[in-house]
Amino acid sequence: MECRDMQQRKEVRLFRNNRSQAVRIPVEFELPGDTVFISRDGDRLIIEPVRKKGLLALLESWELQGEEFPEIEDRAAVPKNIF
Repeated sequence: MECRDMQQRKEVRLFRNNRSQAVRIPVEFELPGDTVFISRDGDRLIIEPVRKKGLLALLESWELQGEEFPEIEDRAAVPKNIF
């Protein structure tokens, strides 16, 4: 195990929450958001934050409304003498 990994380790207690086993996550290991993905790799558990989808994913999820945008006359600006 790398030295860097050893510096980021901390022993914490497991406890029961109803029928589930839970772990208290110390503040220095806090994850953003309120949901995570959990997976197993051998005897290790991997916890990763669920990232919010970006603006592009949001726009792609919207359905087209079928409305046409009106033509906009794009005239050049008329210069004004302000002096």
